Amino acid sequence: RFGSASSLSSAVINSRLQELVRLFKERTEKVKEKLIDSDVTSDEESPVASPAAAPVPAPGGELEGDKPLGDDHYCEMLCCTFKHRPWLDRLKSYQFPSSIDPLTNLMYVLWLFFVVMAWNWNCWLIPVRWAFPYQTPANIHYWLLVDYLCDLIYLLDIVIFQTRLQFVQGGDIITDKKAMKENYLRSQRFKMDVLCLLPLDFFYFKVGVNPLLRFPRCLKYMAFFEFNNRLEAILTKAYIYRVIRTTAYLLYSLHVNSCLYYWASAYEGLGSTTWVYDGEGNSYIRCYYWAVKTLITIGGLPDPKTLFEIVFQLLNYFTGVFAFSVMIGQMRDVVGAATAGQTYYRSCMDSTIKYMNFYRIPRTVQNRVKTWYEYTWHSQGMLDESELLVQLPDKMRLDIAIDVNYNIVSKVALFQGCDRQMIFDMLKRLRSVVYLPNDYVCKKGEIGREMYIIQAGQVQVLGGPDGKSVLVTLKAGSVFGEISLLAAGGGNRRTANVVAHGFANLFILEKKDLNEILVHYPESQKLLRKKAKKMLRSSNKPKDEKGGPGDPLIIPPKADTPKLFRAALAATGRMGGKGPLGRLRWRLKELQATQ
Repeated sequence: RFGSASSLSSAVINSRLQELVRLFKERTEKVKEKLIDSDVTSDEESPVASPAAAPVPAPGGELEGDKPLGDDHYCEMLCCTFKHRPWLDRLKSYQFPSSIDPLTNLMYVLWLFFVVMAWNWNCWLIPVRWAFPYQTPANIHYWLLVDYLCDLIYLLDIVIFQTRLQFVQGGDIITDKKAMKENYLRSQRFKMDVLCLLPLDFFYFKVGVNPLLRFPRCLKYMAFFEFNNRLEAILTKAYIYRVIRTTAYLLYSLHVNSCLYYWASAYEGLGSTTWVYDGEGNSYIRCYYWAVKTLITIGGLPDPKTLFEIVFQLLNYFTGVFAFSVMIGQMRDVVGAATAGQTYYRSCMDSTIKYMNFYRIPRTVQNRVKTWYEYTWHSQGMLDESELLVQLPDKMRLDIAIDVNYNIVSKVALFQGCDRQMIFDMLKRLRSVVYLPNDYVCKKGEIGREMYIIQAGQVQVLGGPDGKSVLVTLKAGSVFGEISLLAAGGGNRRTANVVAHGFANLFILEKKDLNEILVHYPESQKLLRKKAKKMLRSSNKPKDEKGGPGDPLIIPPKADTPKLFRAALAATGRMGGKGPLGRLRWRLKELQATQ
């Protein structure tokens, strides 16, 4: 019984020792990997807090860490409590910025929207109030209220916003309050802003409330054009806004013409002739209809009778032809700019089809080429992404490449631990390629000179006796072919076929591009060489090391000498080499030399 207990305890001790040895080996491997690759994070668990370090409850039964901080504000509403500051307190504590970036500040764009709305009120309503009898003593106070509200917006724009706009001087962005104010006071914008706020309203006491006295308010056109530029810069489809703006130009010209027609009719006398407005129906709608027929030169209008009517109609025709042609030309430019990419895509596709028809390319190949054009255009909106980045500075191209590709490349095991700047340089060399379904990305036996990163889609690795069995399916974010970038002798040969499963968008890094980069990063080059050798050793099969069955050995290897027999031979050698074992030992040496 005592012997069985001791054997059991020794077995437990042996298993425990083996477990400790295994753990020590794993830890040693992790330390070695961390020394080689600094990006590998430790798998050690974070220490668990001891019970003694637990927070002590307060006398009120609440933990100290659970108490609301002093700077947290709670808002009680009905039966609920919200952890938000009241909007009035937030408004009181808000500090207006001392300087405003007019190019990127969205708050400034929002303010320009209100300024443009006030400007449009004056541009559209002043002609209506002057020509049509819509402004009466009964509603004059409503008109004046909105007028002076627009004047207040103009004044706030001058005093608060325009004096805080940053500007560039000598390559530096000026944010000094005094310098920004002086820059605005010296600008043409300030002169026009002051001119549009001329206090001609004081003449109301002498001539009455005449809307024409507010005509200088329409001179704030610079804010309108600035708003257009800022809004187009932040819109993803700016051409839609350009079409709407051009249409508004046409509608405004018709609006002004309808006001002039009613004024001319009132001057001649409503209904006095067949040419003037007869005073029936909605006056604005009737006059606007007449303006549309005149400016677009539809025809079918009554002939003018008096000299005033003839001159007015001639000026209308001349202005209509000129304005309408300008609007059509501007609309053509807007639509042409919006569809420039589509036109380029069509021209490239038509030229390619013409080329293939000239050389009588097979119909199946032509269909695949057409499919590639259509998918590439619809998936990324362009045929070559690099064309858009050519005009950008190198730093901006790098920023875009980091945002698009860094998350994928940083996960590649081969590049972990390399110089960060080397990876940034490598990102700029990646190029995007689209593969159609069943296209071969690479074939078995060919020399590999590039690495592939899957951006979208899937690829399948084929193998087996027939070379058509799917070994593995790689999805977006996967990388393959990276070892070939650092293999010697012009690149290693591919060991399997890789086929696109559906449409696949891949990033490609060529070997020559990586070599040009590694010239400037020798430490990263050494690390990549070590990692490539390690990955090659781990991927080699046992049959590659021992030789194939078709390579017979001239002298077959002999069996290993037993350890006990080797120990006896060694003891014989130390004793002088006499006796049968000594002669046998000498004979074995001769056989080894011969072999």
